[in-house]
Amino acid sequence: MTPSLPASSPLDPTLSARVQASVQVIRERAPRLNPRMALLLGSGWGSVAEQVQDAIDIPYADLAAFPHLAVQGHRGVLRLGTLSAKPVAVLMGRQHAYETGDAHAMKGAIRTVAALGCQVLLQTNAAGSLDVAMQPGECMVLCDHLNLAQRSPLIGEPGDDRFVDMADAYDPQLREAAHAAAKGLGLPLHEGVFAWMMGPQFETPAEIRMLRTLGAHAVGMSTVPETILARHAGLRVVALSLFTNLACGLANMPLSHSQTLVAAGDARAVTASLVQALVASVDLT
Repeated sequence: MTPSLPASSPLDPTLSARVQASVQVIRERAPRLNPRMALLLGSGWGSVAEQVQDAIDIPYADLAAFPHLAVQGHRGVLRLGTLSAKPVAVLMGRQHAYETGDAHAMKGAIRTVAALGCQVLLQTNAAGSLDVAMQPGECMVLCDHLNLAQRSPLIGEPGDDRFVDMADAYDPQLREAAHAAAKGLGLPLHEGVFAWMMGPQFETPAEIRMLRTLGAHAVGMSTVPETILARHAGLRVVALSLFTNLACGLANMPLSHSQTLVAAGDARAVTASLVQALVASVDLT
């Protein structure tokens, strides 16, 4: 069943119209595809999109509700097709809150895939590990998050729907499916709490010590706003982090975005196989 979509934010009265215009473009270019799962690919997860069969690409620029992207590693293309024999909508990149200072950049995109009939949002990101037992090249499924930036993409939304219950923001059944998929592939898959920091600078050693004290297992600059938006739109969420580095103070390695992309590229086979196995296991009937 297609989730009922929230009304436009009073801060953006054109959003509903732009979402409907985006849906129309997608229906025109991929008329026979009815995706029930959307995948939002973060830095280093582009190899997943390469596995999509019968792909139809639509640049974000052609979709009125989608943002303009300006970060290396985020292509800004919506790819429609089949993955593990299931129809999917793959969002190749996101706009981050650190680019504009606002957390709602992906609101139109998330609402568009919900309007298409998607029931599940599978998110991916690159993250720093806060535990030396979770090494670069390994993955973690999120069980919860810390909104350390204390920004919400729902600011300005009307009505009681804005008070979203975040108790199971990351769906327990989908997390179990992720673990089963990893086990079937013989891959380690950690589970933990993801801390969202605004960025774009990396964290200091003192900040990393704070995050560990607060119970975080990974840190990154994305994912949390999109999870809030997806839950507001009625989507179930599962999210995977790829560890590209040990966080500041845990290893003698300078951090940079280029290093993140290189480390993520080294793990491309792992990330692609894990996502394919997870998509195959999800029941969308």
